[in-house]
Order: sequence, then structure tokens, then C-alpha cells
Amino acid sequence: MPLKRDLVAGLEKGLAVIEAFDQERPRLTISEVAARTGLTRAAARRYLLTLTYLGFVSQDRKMFALTPRVLRLGQSYMHSARLPRIVEPELHKLAYALKEASSAGVLDGNDVICISAASAGRVVSPTLQPGARVPAYCSGIGRVLLAAMPQNEVDAWIAKQEFKPLTPHTIVHPERLRIEIARARSLGYAVIDQELELGLRTLAVPLKNYRGDVVAALTMCVHASRMSMEQLVELCLPPLLQAQAHLRMLL
Repeated sequence: MPLKRDLVAGLEKGLAVIEAFDQERPRLTISEVAARTGLTRAAARRYLLTLTYLGFVSQDRKMFALTPRVLRLGQSYMHSARLPRIVEPELHKLAYALKEASSAGVLDGNDVICISAASAGRVVSPTLQPGARVPAYCSGIGRVLLAAMPQNEVDAWIAKQEFKPLTPHTIVHPERLRIEIARARSLGYAVIDQELELGLRTLAVPLKNYRGDVVAALTMCVHASRMSMEQLVELCLPPLLQAQAHLRMLL
């Protein structure tokens, strides 16, 4: 951990202001930004005005909103990071071989972020696009990435979650989630049956580097009307494991 005196607090707070905006609240007042970030109203105002001056935020009277310029931050990662560039060709192979959607993601706090995706023309879910975030507790990628963590870290992670039933199938009981994570650890893969979205079934495997460290996860996503859970494992697990082995040599 770096020393606090070596950190730039202003940058940390400015990024927190950007992260205060989300799908539920795309437009915020100064007071709302202050409440969401823990800043004073005066500080929130200065950060918003600075971000407006830089072009990352727009202002309409008392309301503020992010501008498309914020996408530059994500594009900088997508263009410079090794991981998305390496997994993308493998995702396209999987998607076109199986004629189903494929994606890769990483764990970021409570969520999974999609870093690359290929659809082979199948529009399965809006979450299958780079930059999309979904709750880790009810996603296949989230389950296998949590399974790679030590049990005490998993317990601590579960303890701070607020589980919401996104569908009637979503597992929201902490003990049941522990069992599913343990099953993913034992099997080496996780399956999700309509817990994130109705009609969406997913199969995920961890993505390891050459040292054996889990750095991301790969998933295949299908519509429930096209494939049963048994068919999903039977048809998609072998090519996923093959992709996992191939990528391990490249990372």
C-alpha cells in the first residue's frame, strides 16, 4: 500500500464525482453529487465546474450529466491493456464456432466488468458489451472469480453485499451463495440459470496466466429457449476449456 502522502486526493475525489453518475441517476444536482461522494457541497461544486470546463460533464441549469468524452477513459484502457487484446480473438473463435455469444470479464469490487465480447450475430443480453457492469453474485464470471479467492476473503466479500433478487431465480441467501461458489471452485466452472436475466443462461471458466493466477474469466451466454443447462455444459464447456488452456500460454 502506498503512503497517503504520496496520493493525489484531488484526483481520487474527481474520479469519485464521475462515478457518482449511473444508469439510475444520469443527471445530478450539486447536492446529490455531494451526498453520493461524501464531499461538501462547495467541494462538489468545484469538481463539477472543473469537469465541465474540461468537457467531461455538461450543465443544464442545476443539473449535471456526463458527456461522451468520459468514454475516452475507457477507450484508453481498451486500447492499451494487454488482456482485452489477447482474449478478443479467442472470443470470436468461440462465438462463431458455437454460434452463441461469448465474453470475458474481471472483478471490480461488487461487480463484474465486461472487457471484451463477441456475439456471432446473437443479441442475447445488453450486458455483453465492453464496459458493461453486472453484480458479481449472480453472474457466472463473478462466481468463478470469487471461487479463486481464499475463503476468508469470500466470506468478507459476501458479508458486505446487499443481495437483490434480479429475477425469481436469483440466489440471495448468503449460505446458498457460498455453496455455489464452493461448487464452482470444485468443478472449475460455474453455471447460471436465469439469475441475472430471465431467459439468460451462462457458463463461465476462470482465465489463468502462465503462473496459474486467475486474472479474468470467460463465459458463453445462451438463451434458455435454445439450450438446456445440460446442453450448455455438454456443448460449451469443452471449447471453453480449450480456450482457457490456449490463453494461459499467452498471458
